[in-house]
Amino acid sequence: MTNERIERSALYEQVAERIRRRIYDHELTPGQAIDEKELCALYGISRTPLREALKVLHSEGLVELVPRRGCFVKQPDIEELRELFPVMAVLEGLCAREALRNAGPDDLQRLEELHGRLEMFAAAGDVDGYYEVNFVFHQAIQELSGNRVLQRVSTELRKILRLARHTQLTVEGRLQGSLREHRKIMEAFRQNDADAVESTMRQHLNAQLDVLERLERQQSLQNAANIT
Repeated sequence: MTNERIERSALYEQVAERIRRRIYDHELTPGQAIDEKELCALYGISRTPLREALKVLHSEGLVELVPRRGCFVKQPDIEELRELFPVMAVLEGLCAREALRNAGPDDLQRLEELHGRLEMFAAAGDVDGYYEVNFVFHQAIQELSGNRVLQRVSTELRKILRLARHTQLTVEGRLQGSLREHRKIMEAFRQNDADAVESTMRQHLNAQLDVLERLERQQSLQNAANIT
């Protein structure tokens, strides 16, 4: 019998996961500098595994490595988001269509339960709670698609868009707007309507970009006013 021993993950992979989680939990925010000395002391490691971890996160689009300046949490600009969100809308729409085709009663019940939690967090105005369940909801649909290529590509883009998708939920009125869109998605699942489930999912993603563009315009106007 061949040796099929499973090796423990490399130290830099463990470090990458810890930093990734801190970014997703907003302990490290977009644009913030990564303090390498502080992280080395915090994790009790040398610079080598930390820098290897940062290279991994850079490849995922979560951090930027700037020569002679250091490493920063990635802050996608609006032009990049305009390119990414339409692609993600197509991918998630296709995921939803394939998920509907594959879903059994238990799968649909799980989506209903997740949607119920979204209703609860939205009613409480809990953006963080809503976002975390929203992430699981979209991930569940992605997995139900059963298409490994689609899942792989979607997962890579979701890593980049994750922080932006949280940001848009903080805009006034967006939490309830997102919930209304989720209600339409769930109704399409209940009606077993493949065209509707795909189109409503696409509209949901495009609505997020609309909010981010509006936020960008507001910030630009505010910056201009501060200059004058």
